[in-house]
Order: sequence, then C-alpha cells, then structure tokens
Amino acid sequence: MSRFGSVDELLADARSRLRRLEPSAAADAVAAGAVLVDIRPAWQRVEEGEIPGSIVVERNHLEWRLHPESTSRLPQAEPGREWIVTCTEGYTSSLAADVLNSLGVSATDVVGGYRAWQSSGLPTVRHDSATEPDRVVAEVSPRP
Repeated sequence: MSRFGSVDELLADARSRLRRLEPSAAADAVAAGAVLVDIRPAWQRVEEGEIPGSIVVERNHLEWRLHPESTSRLPQAEPGREWIVTCTEGYTSSLAADVLNSLGVSATDVVGGYRAWQSSGLPTVRHDSATEPDRVVAEVSPRP
C-alpha cells in the first residue's frame, strides 16, 4: 500500500517542499542566473513552442543530466546551481523538482508550466535547429 492515497496527495506532498515560482518570478530568477530546464518531450515542444534560453532535458534523463556528480551531467550542472523546471502545465515539473531536491540539486518549478509562461506574455519561440545551432539539448541516453 502506498503512503499516499492518490496522485493528488503525492503531488501536494512534493509541492509542500517547493517554493514554486509564478512565470514572471521564474523569468526574474533566470535573469539573475538560475537555469530554466524544459522536461517536455520533443513532440510537445514542436507543437507548442519553447522558452528561449531554456535547456531541454526530457524527464527520463533529468537526474543523470543535472546531478553534479553524475558522469552524464551537463556542463551547467555545477554545485550550487539553481534550476527551474518546466513542463506543460506544472504537474510533472513539481514532481521532478522535488526529486532533484532530494538529490541535493537546488530546484523548483514554474506554476502552470509552459502554458502559464506563454499566457503571461513572456517570450516563446518555435525551435528551429538551423537558427539555434548552439542550443543545448540533452536527449541522448545517459551512460550506465
């Protein structure tokens, strides 16, 4: 038997440990040096667009790519780095940020996710690899 009666209770538990950010506060945190990481799958990013400057690490690779001691970490995954996780609507990102925190990685998420960011009038783009050649995309399988 799970210690949670429902997925909603699991989500509430995870969020109880986060200081979640509204989209404008997340944009301010990024401007101050935090890193925004988009965990949505490629099809959602293609369909909806992306946040300029975000790093793409699909959810199933997140812990390996952001943990500073992982042999599969991104160059940006330095000790003390602040991470802001975003997904489509802010559900999966809450669970992911909580897991990152449990690993000692400082993380939170965007209330309402990408859709709230976009609805707030903050910048979004359609990704075009021809115009963004230096963009970091971590979608390859982590090493064992």
